Amino acid sequence: MAFITINGQEFPAPDNEWELITYTNVTSGRNAQGEFIGDRVGRDQYKVNNLQWSWLPAETWAQMCQAFSAFVVTATIWDQVHNDWMSIQIYPGDRSASGGINDADQRPILYKLCKVNIIDCGVIG
Repeated sequence: MAFITINGQEFPAPDNEWELITYTNVTSGRNAQGEFIGDRVGRDQYKVNNLQWSWLPAETWAQMCQAFSAFVVTATIWDQVHNDWMSIQIYPGDRSASGGINDADQRPILYKLCKVNIIDCGVIG
């Protein structure tokens, strides 16, 4: 199984220390005594943070960026809560890459520091 699959397209494993985040949305406030008053909203949500590849061929990075062309996509990622793979709807954060190596026409052929975060849309069901 690939580390991340977007709409069936397998992404290479990142080569940095990525971060799995599980967060719980709540309605919150405080009562007159300063005590927390709130309720859970929906289900836990997920974010895969700090995905980074030190070097990627320009064609591979372009394919990865194009996988997000629909913006909201289905991703299969690791679920740290259940210790298993899960598929959820996600959207990407900013995608960035630094200059790397260019060909004779000055077109990039290799990018460095390719980065993206993927964020759970929170869709239930």
